[in-house]
Amino acid sequence: MKTSRKLFAALVLCVLNLGVAQAALAAEDFKGNWTLSASDQPGKVQFGLSHRMHGGSSQSESDWPVSAFQGLDFGVKGKRDVRFTIARDAGRFSCEGYLKDSEGAGIFHFTPDASYVQSMSALGFVGIDEEKQFAMAVHDVTLEFAKEMKGEKVSGLSTDMLIAFRIHGVSQQFIRQIRAEGLTGIEADKLIAYRIHGVSPEFVREVRKAGLEASEDQLVAMRIHGVSPEFIAKIEQLGYKHPEPDQLVAMRIHGVTPEYIANLKSRGMKDLSIDQMVSLRIHDID
Repeated sequence: MKTSRKLFAALVLCVLNLGVAQAALAAEDFKGNWTLSASDQPGKVQFGLSHRMHGGSSQSESDWPVSAFQGLDFGVKGKRDVRFTIARDAGRFSCEGYLKDSEGAGIFHFTPDASYVQSMSALGFVGIDEEKQFAMAVHDVTLEFAKEMKGEKVSGLSTDMLIAFRIHGVSQQFIRQIRAEGLTGIEADKLIAYRIHGVSPEFVREVRKAGLEASEDQLVAMRIHGVSPEFIAKIEQLGYKHPEPDQLVAMRIHGVTPEYIANLKSRGMKDLSIDQMVSLRIHDID
């Protein structure tokens, strides 16, 4: 009996030691390098983070507000050693290194906030492992932001989408402005596509003014291929009133420009449809 108890105690100790070792290893994985440089945006600096985790690597660089760097005085000139912290809902970055005017580099250590995952889970955002929590700290996915997005009732909203929202600038204001332009049934991935390709509320408004009833996918395609309000206006001035979104996209893809149309008209081909002109361009007929 004593032998069994000793064996059990030894096994428990081994398990505990293994857990401590894994925790220590995880803590090591949250170390990395930082860089800092001037930004074109007032009140911000370019801040980059790179680290290795679980055999892979991660790098990010973006504009951060100078107010995020606690303990760092950007008004001091010359080269100097620095220590500063960055506090986010998801965790805390402790940084040290050097700074010369507005350029610098050093090392950081990230300490995850123990309550963050539980708080996010209560909001319905699950699956947050160490790497995702780190990413959510880097991109400042706050609890308040998560609550705002949850309140907008966007279809397809997940933890990964929440991070992507912060990366690409999908805000509560953007969602409401897009919906105000009549796009009420949008999904999370469509919002990200809008931000990536520049489907702004202003662009949607101009397209509507031109009399086009473009779908969500058509709006994205129009932005990708350069169907601008100016291009639409020029095509209409040449006699093609209210062209279809897909026709406009095809014109841009195949190079049916206002100049090309004017050239055809000058040669007597005045009654060609948009589809016919696209076909001519496809077959290299000038």
